[in-house]
Amino acid sequence: MPKLTIDGQEIEVEQGTVLIQAAEQLGIEIPRFCYHERLGIAGNCRMCLVEVSPGPPKPQASCALPCADGMVVKTNSPMVKKAREGVMEFLLINHPLDCPICDQGGECDLQDQAMHYGAGKSRYEEHKRAVEDKYMGPLIKTQMTRCIHCTRCIRFSTEIAGVPELGAFGRGEHMEVGTYVEKAIGSELSGNLVDICPVGALTSKPYAFAARPWELKKTESVDVLDAVGSNIRIDTRGEAVLRILPRVHEDINEEWISDKTRHACDGLRVQRLDRPYVRNEHGKLVEASWEQALGLVAAQMKSLSGDQMAAIVGNLACAESITALKDLTDSLGVTARDCRTEGSYIDPTSRANYLFNTSITGIEQADVCLIIGSNPRVEASLVNARIRKSWKANGLAVYHLGAPAELTYPHEYLGDDVRVLADILSGKHALSAVLKNAKNPMLILGVGALSRPDAAEIYAAARGIAETHGLVKDGWNGFNILQTAASRVGALDLGFVSNEMGIAEIFDSCRRGKTKLVYLLGADEIDTRLLADAFVVYQGHHGDIGAHRADVVLPGAAYTEKDATYVNLEGRVQRGRRAVFPPGAAKEDWAIIRALSLLVGKTLPYNSLSGVRERMVAIAPTFAREDVVAPAAWQAQNLPQGALSADPLLAFVSNFYMTDPISRASKTMAECTRSVSLSGCKQKVA
Repeated sequence: MPKLTIDGQEIEVEQGTVLIQAAEQLGIEIPRFCYHERLGIAGNCRMCLVEVSPGPPKPQASCALPCADGMVVKTNSPMVKKAREGVMEFLLINHPLDCPICDQGGECDLQDQAMHYGAGKSRYEEHKRAVEDKYMGPLIKTQMTRCIHCTRCIRFSTEIAGVPELGAFGRGEHMEVGTYVEKAIGSELSGNLVDICPVGALTSKPYAFAARPWELKKTESVDVLDAVGSNIRIDTRGEAVLRILPRVHEDINEEWISDKTRHACDGLRVQRLDRPYVRNEHGKLVEASWEQALGLVAAQMKSLSGDQMAAIVGNLACAESITALKDLTDSLGVTARDCRTEGSYIDPTSRANYLFNTSITGIEQADVCLIIGSNPRVEASLVNARIRKSWKANGLAVYHLGAPAELTYPHEYLGDDVRVLADILSGKHALSAVLKNAKNPMLILGVGALSRPDAAEIYAAARGIAETHGLVKDGWNGFNILQTAASRVGALDLGFVSNEMGIAEIFDSCRRGKTKLVYLLGADEIDTRLLADAFVVYQGHHGDIGAHRADVVLPGAAYTEKDATYVNLEGRVQRGRRAVFPPGAAKEDWAIIRALSLLVGKTLPYNSLSGVRERMVAIAPTFAREDVVAPAAWQAQNLPQGALSADPLLAFVSNFYMTDPISRASKTMAECTRSVSLSGCKQKVA
């Protein structure tokens, strides 16, 4: 390990560490534009110049110079200061001085570093170069005259997103960055280009001219539009959520978020339920008071027995509201309840049966991955990015069984016939030997495969492969379920599921007239026609599918409007925090159920958020540990292997941009859907 001295401080670093990384370990700041710790080294901007001896008597780029034993580095010598001033002067030669109207103002690396490292004047008097703006889709606004050719955007789209659609064309003064042809960038992670751009060349088109960063209140929270649980920052002004940005969490989303997570927030302002409604004798939903709405629901509940009622939890529900609804239904003797809105087969008897057991970071340790009935690119974009990262760094071999999909890494396509699993299990397929010889093999079983009539047989085959091919062993569990709903793991942990009376049985009971009341807690991903003539209570925050069918509508709070708990697909408990208050008369969801329990005569034994969370821990002790992935114990099961269907596996997510009530209400997501449709791109819409 080389030892070197930087500004008089001695440090020993790992072989291959570059100077800019060594300086960061000592807390020494070196300016940079092109260098990014998650991207390949380009050495374009030359802003990170330092003085190195022994060596030539000239400044050298610290981002591209590996540390060597005996180096003496100066980061603040007169030579370095003069060199940086010169580089900054060159960078600003063609850069327009439009900071007052630039959306990057106040968050601009070029602005900050020009103030700190620049000379404060320019000797350039010629006309500035102008570059035509490029079209990159409905999410990214371009002003390419501001571009300093750092190539961060090109490297991100190629290396991280796996969609090499950005590039540089022309040379010297005529160099431009663009997509070659005028088209939207076909990536679910394209919004991250705005974050990594160090100038105002790429900015957020939906957020354009909306606010300045110093006007915004910043709240740290978690995303619920998929099951990954990406860490986010919610920026608000007044009662409006203006934008959502990523927070760094190395074990989940690193510093990226998906386009849906980032840009669907405009859907929080439209189609909102801000007051209770009841359906009158003419079949119309009319405004009502809380007393009227809750009184009507309570009267219906008290007139029915437990076996005449059912409850269904939707994909965005928080653990607190699920706990309250579970306790209320328990007190009423209701056993018909489910959280699997798509009707997927999941065995809730063991936590390892429904978790992403390998963990998101564990993907980087795998050497073989079998994906069954899933398209991670649209179901969990950040998981897909981690698979690509493992392929790029470690040569992860990926095999895909399911509907054809444009994944962002090379993979061997096994077709869409699930009977291949029987051949793998019996050892007749070539992949069987590959899995057995792998050091850390893993499989990913998608919800799409678990929603078929032969889901139990598929699950048994996948579990059999895991147990007989070395996917589950000491220190390694390669059996993974890729959940798509933010509420799913938390609801399963809390026991909000009944194997005897699941969602299919609830629908059948409604059809036969036995179930007379159904309580929908944000359940919008179901076919409400299957509820037949049942009395439907819908509690949620958007006027979506569930609210249209409801007889009583109880307005709840969206994820940005409440302090709430969510469990991501790997079983990590995380807290979301309130950024704004719910609109109108809407209330927090657990509080609505608590008030209802009082009218029903089954008052829940808690009256505060802390009380609900204590009850959550009592039901499932995993809720006591926040931001921790506790490995679930693997329990052997005797699952009979039945016949697998010849029906082809189908794509589970048909439109990445519209998977929930919030994104379906978003104008930006509608524009993205239209953009993909017009371009004929098959990468975003499966």
